Amino acid sequence: MQESVIKYKLGIDVGGTFTDFFLVGNDASSLVHKTLSTPEDSSIGFITGINEIAEKLNMPPETFIEKIDTIVHGTTVATNAMLTMKGAKTALLTTKGFRDALEMRRGVREERYNNHYLNVKPLVPRYLRFCVDERIDAQGNSLQSIDFAELDEIIHKIQSENVEAVAICLMNSYLNNEHEKQIAHYFREALPNLFICASFEVLPSIRFYERVSTTCINAYIGVVIDRYLQSLVSKLNNINFNGKLMIMQSNGGIVTPEVARKIAAVTVLSGPAAAPIAGAYYAQMLGFEHCITMDMGGTSFDASLVVNGKCITSTEGEIDRHRIALPTLDIITIGAGGGSIGWIDKGGLLKMGPQSAGSLPGPISYMRGGTQPACTDADLILGYLDANFFAGGKYLLNKEKTLDITENRLGKTLNLTAQQAAAGMYRVINMNMAQGVRQVSVERGYDPREFLLICAGGAGAIHAGEICRELEIPMFMVPAVASIFCAAGMLLGDLKHDYVRSYLSNYSNINRKQFLKLFDDMKKEAEKTLSDEGIEKSKIEYYPSLDLRYIGQFHEVPMEVEMEQILGFKLDDIKEAFHKEHNRKYGYELKAEGTQLEMINVRLRAVGVTEKPDSLSSSKSTNTNLLQSAFKGMREAYVPEVDEMQLLPVYDGDILGEGILIKGPAIIEQINTTIFLSSTYHCETITGGSFIVYNKMLMPEGYNKKSLTRKTSNNV
Repeated sequence: MQESVIKYKLGIDVGGTFTDFFLVGNDASSLVHKTLSTPEDSSIGFITGINEIAEKLNMPPETFIEKIDTIVHGTTVATNAMLTMKGAKTALLTTKGFRDALEMRRGVREERYNNHYLNVKPLVPRYLRFCVDERIDAQGNSLQSIDFAELDEIIHKIQSENVEAVAICLMNSYLNNEHEKQIAHYFREALPNLFICASFEVLPSIRFYERVSTTCINAYIGVVIDRYLQSLVSKLNNINFNGKLMIMQSNGGIVTPEVARKIAAVTVLSGPAAAPIAGAYYAQMLGFEHCITMDMGGTSFDASLVVNGKCITSTEGEIDRHRIALPTLDIITIGAGGGSIGWIDKGGLLKMGPQSAGSLPGPISYMRGGTQPACTDADLILGYLDANFFAGGKYLLNKEKTLDITENRLGKTLNLTAQQAAAGMYRVINMNMAQGVRQVSVERGYDPREFLLICAGGAGAIHAGEICRELEIPMFMVPAVASIFCAAGMLLGDLKHDYVRSYLSNYSNINRKQFLKLFDDMKKEAEKTLSDEGIEKSKIEYYPSLDLRYIGQFHEVPMEVEMEQILGFKLDDIKEAFHKEHNRKYGYELKAEGTQLEMINVRLRAVGVTEKPDSLSSSKSTNTNLLQSAFKGMREAYVPEVDEMQLLPVYDGDILGEGILIKGPAIIEQINTTIFLSSTYHCETITGGSFIVYNKMLMPEGYNKKSLTRKTSNNV
């Protein structure tokens, strides 16, 4: 019998401190790996990690790379370019009279009562915003055609200013994009070395500010993404990688590097978008329809929601106060991670973050030059981490130096010992993260107590219990792949493309022929794109939605609908669902008053279904069903309920088998994750190396921790 060839799929997530790798083989094997990120060029850490994995597998790098079939990569390059304002020098072309729309935005100041609050600095300075004397009217008719002599003057100015990217966004081009097409073609002919994009390619929808802002973001980061992906593809070619490279999008789907280089804005939340995808997988596996995912990384804390098995999507996103209206997974990100620095404000109050020590210099305990106490340092002082077993002993931590600097920098000012200061840091960052979960749940109209919390990140399970206590969430799960959760989620991604067409109409006056033609046009565009990416027509799924609102409202409600409802023109069914969703979201509906609806946009998500790994379980060499065999010893650790250090049992989580009950207070150590159980928590090991942790004081009637299901709530 011929021996089957082993092929691998590799998920790679570049974070602020670590770059995470999750390898899955077609022989059901898997491997988790982490390496320090290289902020100066994240592709260096990318290739370094691949070589380290080959070494772990006792395989020459050239042999290992031949066995990799697919790499799915989540990148923070676009995010970092936006946050550090290190994108391309960008120019904007827009319709005469609308030069300042990018800077005026919606005309609303975020902190309206703060007289010292400054407007966000626009991505394109005013002297690089050029006006074209053209006009498309509100019905899509051309009133003023393009003057190409005027374009020649603008091109000359752009060349003299050494501009790297050009964004083109004309008024009403969402109705008729002919003028934008003409300008884009003319500029690409005249300026072949510049990154040029037009709004009809990026976001062809109503609302000028959102459209111009998104188009400018795409141009601003387009050059950066293009250079990064060129560099990455070149490095992969140098090591003879012949598989497929896919890039994670902000909407939870994956795309080819060619698409990501053209529409770079789809990668703004590339890394965090994989977490809710993985969360939906685990929730379904356990029988839960709803879950909250939390991912505590080295620099940031991300929280997202999964409802009825679907990840929540938003078109009202912002990145560093710049509006981006492309569909993105609704993820709240705050500056709370393992590297978050503890500091004292002018009022003498202890704060945590948002500034982070990152990977270099890192927390004090890393001994890489860090001089400010960080969250990881607090966890070490409080006994949750073992200085000699961090990342399985790969990195040794310096506890003595950490104690000394923490006491000098924070303890003496607050009149506390180093341990008391660390306990304060622990409480503050837990409250910060709990507030992040509130933002993505309570502020969206959902009760977090009705959700399973899925905890990810290397340090997430140290803090999850206190976050759950604050929010009265009775149960959380620690997946086997918690430390590389996003890297694992990337292997579950499908090819996804979002399309939008604006159709402003009174709901009762919708023209059936025009309505169906919009969806037909989007469907044809999707089929062509996915076909170019190698997806067969039979593997494409379509998910339509409508943006609806009551007449007179400003904000619309996105309504996911069935394709059968669209093709069957079942608008009354959709209308009834709208009233219910509006009531859930805002606490009222206007059905009884007979208030009319209007439609703003029609949308279509096209999904090219890809082959997924059979399991996200982490491979283990040995398993035991005896808790005593996993006992590593006793260690002093901080117990929040009694506000003191106590001797706690420490267990080796990497050798625990299925069906073991561990009662808190206790610590469960793994190579890549540590779980802290305070005195009110119990933990059960489940299939695949994952853990279910529940608070015995908060378990309500309706939960069954054995089957891990609960009664359906009317609140969700």
